[in-house]
Amino acid sequence: MRRFDFFTLKLFISVADEGRLTAAAEREHLALAAVSKRMSDLESLVGTTLLYRKPRGVELTPAGHAFLHHARRILDNVERLQAELSEYGEGVRGHVRIHSNTSAIIAFLPQDLSAFSRHYPEIKIDLQERVSNEIIAAVRDGLTDIGIFAGHVAAPDLQIIPYRRDRLVLVTPDKHPLAERSSIAFNEALAFDFIGLQQDASLQALLLEQANLSGRALRMRIQVRSFDAICRMIHHGMGVGVLPEQTIYRELGDLQLKSIPLSDAWAQRELVIGVRRYATLPVTARHMVDLLTAEKHSAL
Repeated sequence: MRRFDFFTLKLFISVADEGRLTAAAEREHLALAAVSKRMSDLESLVGTTLLYRKPRGVELTPAGHAFLHHARRILDNVERLQAELSEYGEGVRGHVRIHSNTSAIIAFLPQDLSAFSRHYPEIKIDLQERVSNEIIAAVRDGLTDIGIFAGHVAAPDLQIIPYRRDRLVLVTPDKHPLAERSSIAFNEALAFDFIGLQQDASLQALLLEQANLSGRALRMRIQVRSFDAICRMIHHGMGVGVLPEQTIYRELGDLQLKSIPLSDAWAQRELVIGVRRYATLPVTARHMVDLLTAEKHSAL
């Protein structure tokens, strides 16, 4: 397998895209015989048939589809490597990858990443928004350096570092029967229809779990993909919802909403930083973790 070369991978992708050896040869400016031999040599190397040869072209075998998937991924990674190395030559001396949940991106990361950029203007930040389970998998698989997610989600293979705390609140229309309450237990709100996130969101899983523990059903009327959409549905009287307090400060002014603190102990939620091992992080990622945790302490 070490004998693969990038040109053969690129040529196989061309064959798969074109569906004909002749068209792939024209695309890559090669003789047809050279393309045919490269494909035969590749099949001999991997020990299985990758292409069905037919009178009007070629089709991928099941093994060919698997090989195509990995060939595209390998060449994509090579292109990203070339792009990143070129940035070093242009003066960008580092790169840190972060996957974060929506709560942290809205409430905490704007100011924290701004502080980081002031300290390390030469370091590029790649931030992607994901749900907590996807973040944990990405850190575990090496697809990101740092994950920021809800602390109640199990991540047994990662090193966990406390980041920030947020408080969950019940959000209602301003004319709702519960709107004048100064605080409320979650199970008191279960008599009403809820607007929530999609099933793969950690916050949605937490609410379902707590409803089950109380012996009552969580009456989901609508599920959407963003906190903003939840707030707008609530504003129009479609139900109530539970959101992190610091993510809705803007909506309370723009929309006719009320925010009621949940009195349940689990409503005081922790956000955490997850890494595979702090000691083995790239130096740029260690700088990021150090600043994020320093900002945490200065905010307390």
